[in-house]
Amino acid sequence: MKGLDLEALQAYLDSPPLTATMFAGGRSNLTYAVTDGVNRWVLRRPPLGHVLPTAHDMVREYRVLSALSAAGFPVPTPVALCEDISVIGAPFYLMEHVDGHIYRDAASLESVDLGALTLTLVDTLADLHSLDPSKIGLEDFGRPEGFNERQVRRWKKQLDASRSRELSGIDELHARLATDIPAGGPGAVVHGDYRLDNVLIGPSLEVAAVLDWEMSTLGDPLSDLALMLVYAGRPLLVRDGVPVAPIDLPGHPSLAEMSARYAERSGRDVSDLHWYIGFAAFKLAVILEGVHYRYTQGQTVGAGFDTVGAMVPALVEQGHRALEGH
Repeated sequence: MKGLDLEALQAYLDSPPLTATMFAGGRSNLTYAVTDGVNRWVLRRPPLGHVLPTAHDMVREYRVLSALSAAGFPVPTPVALCEDISVIGAPFYLMEHVDGHIYRDAASLESVDLGALTLTLVDTLADLHSLDPSKIGLEDFGRPEGFNERQVRRWKKQLDASRSRELSGIDELHARLATDIPAGGPGAVVHGDYRLDNVLIGPSLEVAAVLDWEMSTLGDPLSDLALMLVYAGRPLLVRDGVPVAPIDLPGHPSLAEMSARYAERSGRDVSDLHWYIGFAAFKLAVILEGVHYRYTQGQTVGAGFDTVGAMVPALVEQGHRALEGH
């Protein structure tokens, strides 16, 4: 299997014969379901090429999962970390397999209370931000002071490392974001990529597990909120083969309702999110441009990568609109 040497993994684990399948939907780190016929695990490893500095860090993912699992936050329990790249060609970790549903098809949401589900997502994010990093062993997981300023610099560097074409307005958007950066309030554990299809949902619409912690750190929690709101308006889902935004589905709360719910649950002031929304759009544009770069280099695995690049210009435009108060 591309990206995963099952015989080498079997030898490393000293396990019975293994089988594996790749999870669909991933745009960055590669994720596989692995079983020996009795036990079930999930394996995560970096992409096959073009790994940007600080990205795709298996050790950080394993550490944050360990801390959050011990704190009772809904994440898969980590099982093993391997930093020896000679095993499968990259560092990786194993975590428990959690049963649940990832909603990517709009039709599957027609039979659920989308309003309740969305507000549960908001509540779970607020609960994450309520955890005290110093009490769960993550006090040195990042530097909340100056977080937003560093993020603006970091994602410009990521953009520069992934350039393969001209993108109208993206450098101007970065320049605007860099001129008036919020200081931010008290830091929290931030997920960095929180959205509907990064969450496993249980049968009672509870959050069974939050997935994909590769961009987690300590930082400004409003950055997570803003990115969740941007994602809600982006075509994450598919209906009859056509991309559709969650917010366009019947029963989905408005962005204002989601923000109000977060404010109520967290006690944080969310009255001015314009900069945060603008930056979230820029960050997502850079992430997708990195995926597009890897696609053009033949370094992606799976379907759907050919359409990612077309999503970037709309995000750049959204970032500019947000900074103008729209």
